[in-house]
Amino acid sequence: MKIKSYILICILSVMLIVPCSAQTAGLEVGDKVKPFSAKADNGKTWKSTRVIGNKNLVVYFYPAAMTGGCTKQACAYRDSKDDLAALDAVVVGVSGDEVQNLELFKRAHALNFTLLSDPDGAIAEMFGVPVKREERSIEREVDNNLYTLKREVTTARWTFVINKDGKVVYKTADVNAEQDSKNVVEVLQQLE
Repeated sequence: MKIKSYILICILSVMLIVPCSAQTAGLEVGDKVKPFSAKADNGKTWKSTRVIGNKNLVVYFYPAAMTGGCTKQACAYRDSKDDLAALDAVVVGVSGDEVQNLELFKRAHALNFTLLSDPDGAIAEMFGVPVKREERSIEREVDNNLYTLKREVTTARWTFVINKDGKVVYKTADVNAEQDSKNVVEVLQQLE
């Protein structure tokens, strides 16, 4: 009886120490992606089912709109638009930012792809991307106006490539913000 009680206590202790997000493995290369949707930078609902089956999908997670590394990464994707389009790929950037932050980010840097708002971290957790829950804000000037950009969720910088069949063909948590789009182009070229 004592051994069973000890084992039960050990199991419960581990369950309490490890957060739920760490218990879910997330997506790995070869896994099929479940449909997901989110509010986009334009305030409309974006759905993965409109892309998967027709195009390759690049989903990159970034910590926060209008910050140094995230801006470099987004601008690199912007500048790679023609290469990505030639490889039949659609890019979406996902962060915990509110929709209005994403609209400002897109406008300030002339971004030519969709940004998705994941304010509760649900999409990040589905993919297995680490999430920090803490209220953060930064101030940025756009078009000579000062804005306060708030978010309650900050995600790690991870990138996934999903083929037309809806399977993950590339996953990395070791993302170089400036080189990410070039690495993705190389991955997509290998799919052809």
